[in-house]
Amino acid sequence: MSRVTIDLVRQAMCRPLPGPAAQRKMAPWPPVPPLFPAHVYRDAGVLVLLYPQGEALCVALTRRCDHLAAHAGQISFPGGLREPEDASLAAAALREAHEELGLDTSALELLGPLTPVEIPVSAFRIHPWVAYAPARPTFRPDPAEVAELLEVPLDLLLDPATRATEVRVIRGHEAEVPYFLVYGHKVWGATAAVLGELGQMIEQQLG
Repeated sequence: MSRVTIDLVRQAMCRPLPGPAAQRKMAPWPPVPPLFPAHVYRDAGVLVLLYPQGEALCVALTRRCDHLAAHAGQISFPGGLREPEDASLAAAALREAHEELGLDTSALELLGPLTPVEIPVSAFRIHPWVAYAPARPTFRPDPAEVAELLEVPLDLLLDPATRATEVRVIRGHEAEVPYFLVYGHKVWGATAAVLGELGQMIEQQLG
């Protein structure tokens, strides 16, 4: 039986967000110096999609195609820049999830936002929105953007054995990089920071 239920996540989402302090636990250290000034950062919405899979509550992650200009090959949430037709960053996240994964977003329950994360190497500021589908969605990934869909139980992300750290050189700077090891993939950077905050909120709710 899964420890993490959607009711527990709903309760966790009602608490104050732990914010950057939680994110930093899964962020490179020392921080990578930004390439861009703060005023050029572009706002993007990403969808942290939760849904049941058997007895587990899962989150949907994607491996980006290797030919993409930004963050090629990395593990990410579906999402992208806010467009003029998007009423909000939540709307942008839902639209992008539809485009990338073929999701019918009409039945999704938006549970609320997590803390935005700035990505210093690409000047994106991502705004995560947590959503819940009452049944596993029908996924139709766009092969032009999505190389692989990862359906990850939240219980797995809470397992300390899933977390590790390695030393990487990022833009000429050596840093200790925490990551989640999921199905042979290293989930790091902004995606890991978002999952780290959500994970801490769930752990606090579990007590």
